[in-house]
Amino acid sequence: MTGRDGLLRAGSLLLAVLLLLAWEGACRLLHLSALVLPPPSAIAAALWQGLASGTLWPHLGATALELALGLAVGSVLGFACGVLLGEFAVLRRLLMPYVVVSQVVPKLALAPLFVLWFGFGLAPTVVITALICFFPLMENTLTALQQVPPERLELFRMLGASRAQTLWRLKLPSGLPAILAGVRVAVVLALVGAVVGEFIAASRGLGALVIASQSTMDTPRMFAVLFLVALLGLAAYQVTLALERRLLQPFNRTSQGDSA
Repeated sequence: MTGRDGLLRAGSLLLAVLLLLAWEGACRLLHLSALVLPPPSAIAAALWQGLASGTLWPHLGATALELALGLAVGSVLGFACGVLLGEFAVLRRLLMPYVVVSQVVPKLALAPLFVLWFGFGLAPTVVITALICFFPLMENTLTALQQVPPERLELFRMLGASRAQTLWRLKLPSGLPAILAGVRVAVVLALVGAVVGEFIAASRGLGALVIASQSTMDTPRMFAVLFLVALLGLAAYQVTLALERRLLQPFNRTSQGDSA
């Protein structure tokens, strides 16, 4: 990390501290009710109480599990579907309209059906999460496979490469940055899907805890749970960035060697 990166991170942290202090001061000076907008100190107290008593950990674990399962299922299906549609024009013309229609229907509207089919608990939330993060990875994979430079495709044809060799040795490596960008988007949307699914179809999880806090008018705990949701999303996103850097490292070395 360079000195400039360190200064930027310190500045970002300082900005967060200033915003929290302004929030705390506004709540105290304006005598805002904690029911409407609790100060950060009350939110921190509710968060500490929930973590220390152990009441938040099962909900955090449930949401993390739903996030991981939904992201895994949606990413595998999205990648596989993107490869199939990218490689076979007949399938693309045949199935693409149905794929688009399946995505324009709001997943929240389908949640009651998933509850009817799969019951309450883990399964419907995982299905909602998988469906939400399916499309970004499918679309990015499809686009990446179609944007390979024509001269490279021609070179592989001249060398007598098969379709599978062209896919694994040219198209996928060339499209890896775009595919990983789709994974980043899918991670963010997967957390949205998990929490939204818990609003309707779960009795455990951070989303279900938000609804429970709303019913008891416990606004500080609601904000504390939302803070945990944000932390979980940031952690998942950072893991994705680390994986992306690891996978793209050989290509970055190659490009640096070519430029040298």
